[in-house]
Amino acid sequence: MKLLFDQNLSRKLPKKLADLYPDSSHVIPEGLDTAADIQVREFAAQKGFVIVTRDSDFADLDALFGAPPKTVWIHRENAPTSEYERLLRILYEQIEAFVADPQRSLLIIS
Repeated sequence: MKLLFDQNLSRKLPKKLADLYPDSSHVIPEGLDTAADIQVREFAAQKGFVIVTRDSDFADLDALFGAPPKTVWIHRENAPTSEYERLLRILYEQIEAFVADPQRSLLIIS
């Protein structure tokens, strides 16, 4: 399971979470830091990523188009990177089950 972190999350997260989510990346090293959300979505679908974002726009796109890609929307106030890392570690099994479920395309974490 590889995650693609949106620009509203720290680019340090892929490295910090590499033990659980290997081959994850961030939009910046993928050259998508100024790309439109639909372009990020297309890239994620082509490369087999699950998008992780704090942006509700990806949830809206998911409602329009469905998967792939799947989206994890962290619906919380801005927090330190360590809090997002902790959250994604604690919810690993839930995220893994979400990714494996062919019926679901959006996971909202609040």
